[in-house]
Amino acid sequence: MQRLAFKMKLNKGQKEAYKKRHNELWPELKQLLKENGVSEYSIFLDEETSTLFAFQKVSGDGGSQDLADNPIVQKWWAFMADIMEVNPDNSPISIPLEEVFYMP
Repeated sequence: MQRLAFKMKLNKGQKEAYKKRHNELWPELKQLLKENGVSEYSIFLDEETSTLFAFQKVSGDGGSQDLADNPIVQKWWAFMADIMEVNPDNSPISIPLEEVFYMP
């Protein structure tokens, strides 16, 4: 099991929209993530900077960031593109974070 972390950026004033969309996460997206080894996925918001901090527990070598070619993921990205910083293909601008401490 590996632990992955990355950060993204939410557009100002979009906290409630972001929470609502994730509270109503599409069942097919949730199933896709689980089928690809994502067993836990948390996202935290630093409201001062609008930085989103994401954490995943993943079995195998990949994570949600490796599903870019999947049509469900591309549809989700398009759905989220109006409330967060994204790349030209609508994927969230995502910066991997290095784990520097872990206490099991």
